[in-house]
Amino acid sequence: MAAIQITNVEKRYKSLQALGGVSLSIGQGEFFGLLGPNGAGKTTLISIIAGLSRADGGKVAIHGHDVVTDYRQARRMLGVVPQELVFDPFFTVREILRMQSGYFGLKNNDAWIDEVMHNLDLTNKADANMRALSGGMKRRVLVAQALVHKPPVIVLDEPTAGVDVELRQTLWQFIGRLNREGHTVVLTTHYLEEAQTLCNRIAMLKGGKVVALDTTAALIRRISGSSQLVVCLSQGALPDSLKPLVIHPEELLRGKKYSLRVNDYAEVEPILARLREAGAQIEDLQLQQADLEDVFIQIMGNEK
Repeated sequence: MAAIQITNVEKRYKSLQALGGVSLSIGQGEFFGLLGPNGAGKTTLISIIAGLSRADGGKVAIHGHDVVTDYRQARRMLGVVPQELVFDPFFTVREILRMQSGYFGLKNNDAWIDEVMHNLDLTNKADANMRALSGGMKRRVLVAQALVHKPPVIVLDEPTAGVDVELRQTLWQFIGRLNREGHTVVLTTHYLEEAQTLCNRIAMLKGGKVVALDTTAALIRRISGSSQLVVCLSQGALPDSLKPLVIHPEELLRGKKYSLRVNDYAEVEPILARLREAGAQIEDLQLQQADLEDVFIQIMGNEK
């Protein structure tokens, strides 16, 4: 059984087609990335998963529980950290977390609340009023609220947007631990280096449709020419046999520094051999590996 099963989900806001038949199956225990430019439909999809919005067509189930017909069980399975800072200014951190536990019928949950606060570095703010907290601390509380009922599925919608490095490290250490313990994690983020480091599998949305879906490693491997060998010559010129590998044609006019397309390490030595045969002397050499940003830019550029 999938942790989240999304089947042909559609959503329209008047003339805007926010989601156009999205289908995804996210396995139990996965760390899954949901990426896309602004307006791609990520937050709309999360709202439907969380039961905050109803799809015009299709179905969503969490651990087999339909989010519409079996919404009580579906919502017990889910913890969502929203993009927006939404909080009640009249209660302390501990009171907020106790009330959140109560929404799920959990009594005597203080031990887990203390553990969550400890892992998110909120212990010294437990008795502070919410309105007295900084933006970063408020975001930590939102994460704690999502985790307070130990949901098997955790959805993080831009959880580190505008926060400091300390919170990012604290958050990912704790979320990583929960994922290793079997919790499914779904992440949307514009920090592609986070997604590349954390996510085992990634779906990319554009215009309300899935335009790429694969493991992170496979996505990076399939982008031909994203890896490049940057060669700076102190003497001589690039031989004609290497000119077809030049990624940026304007470099042929400027000379001296060239970015050459390579697919793996085995192609580097033959390139160096051709340079030596042509009498070129290398001043600097860098092999720049493909990353998720290269993949994202190429896929989004190709999917018009």
